[in-house]
Amino acid sequence: MKKIFSACILSLFLLSLMTSPGHSQEASDILKKMVEAQGGKKALENIKDMTSSGNIELIQMGMTGSMTMYKKEPDKVRMDIEVMGMIITQAYDGETAWWVNPQTGSREEIPERQAEDMKRTALGIDAFLYPEKYGLAFAYKGKEKIEEKDYLVLEQTFSDGHKATLYIDPKTYLTYKSKSTTVNQMGVEIEQETFESDFKKVNGMTIPYSIIIFQDDEEFMKLTLTEVTFNSGLEDSLFKMSE
Repeated sequence: MKKIFSACILSLFLLSLMTSPGHSQEASDILKKMVEAQGGKKALENIKDMTSSGNIELIQMGMTGSMTMYKKEPDKVRMDIEVMGMIITQAYDGETAWWVNPQTGSREEIPERQAEDMKRTALGIDAFLYPEKYGLAFAYKGKEKIEEKDYLVLEQTFSDGHKATLYIDPKTYLTYKSKSTTVNQMGVEIEQETFESDFKKVNGMTIPYSIIIFQDDEEFMKLTLTEVTFNSGLEDSLFKMSE
């Protein structure tokens, strides 16, 4: 079941909501348009927490279930997945990455390499708007054609040196695809691609309601959101390992 966790966490679409303090002029222009496409700075600054729920399909495992993801600014995340009658939880509280072992019910820290993935993914909208606080860097890499359409390519570098590549639609300035690496349950680094579509406006913010993940070129997971809510007053205790 641990394989589910690393894949699902990295599927979080907020990976695409990142910017950089040290980017080129081309990157700067693209990123400003991305902010507007996501709803604009004023609307994004008003978001303090977000709850997303929907259906999840694990292709290679032949399993389906439900998912609820909680995000709280600036760096807290929790995902609860229900499959085969089990509720699987993984979270990051701003300091510690942990999960609930479905076999024992105990809360345990996640191994270091998977925890690094989760810490990066937990960065939220504040990092999107004020990247200099989080050591993020961005570079424009030109255009790349995917299925006869050109996309703008941005390379993102996190403070720990990890890199991700975003493919931006030049008409909408929404993210079509993101590509990075993740660590599987055996601790082996693999390539992961995330495709986003079915964008909808929710309280002024643009959200992808359909997410498909490929791992090493094989379809791994589909996520379909059914509801997204903002500013429900999520408590820090929801994310804590000790609670």
